[in-house]
Amino acid sequence: MEMKLTVVGCSPAWPNPGGAQSGYLIEAQGQRVLLDCGAGVLAKLREHEDWPRVDSICITHFHLDHWGDVVPWVWALSFGPASEFPAPELWVPPGGRAVLSEIGQQLGFPDMFENAFRVSEYGENEEFETVGFRVNPRRVLHYDLLAFGFRVSGNGRTVAYSGDSGPSDQLTELARNADLFLCEATLLEPNPEGGTRGHLAANEAKAAFDASGAKRLLLTHRPYERPLAPEFEQVHDGQEVEV
Repeated sequence: MEMKLTVVGCSPAWPNPGGAQSGYLIEAQGQRVLLDCGAGVLAKLREHEDWPRVDSICITHFHLDHWGDVVPWVWALSFGPASEFPAPELWVPPGGRAVLSEIGQQLGFPDMFENAFRVSEYGENEEFETVGFRVNPRRVLHYDLLAFGFRVSGNGRTVAYSGDSGPSDQLTELARNADLFLCEATLLEPNPEGGTRGHLAANEAKAAFDASGAKRLLLTHRPYERPLAPEFEQVHDGQEVEV
């Protein structure tokens, strides 16, 4: 196995029935990196392991459906069943350490994230290495929020993950010749959403995929209530994909 992707959770901002929000586990050569950690992800992981061994967590942006379960992970690392295990790396967007400190202050523990995880900030278009994976973060269009997609390479394979994004040339470059492009497709139809775009329709995701030369497109972050044409592959919680 060169690389394996496990879809831990793929719900959009409101959860699909029985579903967890964004969380995608990538494994290669015995190392495991989790891309985003939304609500419900930690519980899904614990269905398979008493405590999930994850070496690194990388967060695309600070909407709760993409990072909310980092908070209960802190309690487990600090006081609970994960306290005996090594602290995972936690990679956050530029300025993210200040965001974590402010949230910690509101919760009564300003250093809670720094004490529980090995926290680092990544930079836009600055490739970083985490537990044997190379990750290139590219800024994407998500309303007015600082948000990124990830290009993750390891063991000779590359997965591109859009995070949350409206139409952007960055998506094509993010997925350029990747083995797998995991792309959000939240919208039923393309529309201006009343202003700056934040999400894609399925045909917009496919247009970015077609332009990129990537080998396979998987759609994610799609509401249960919105049908999808049979030509598309849509992921589901628990799905495992060999890359």
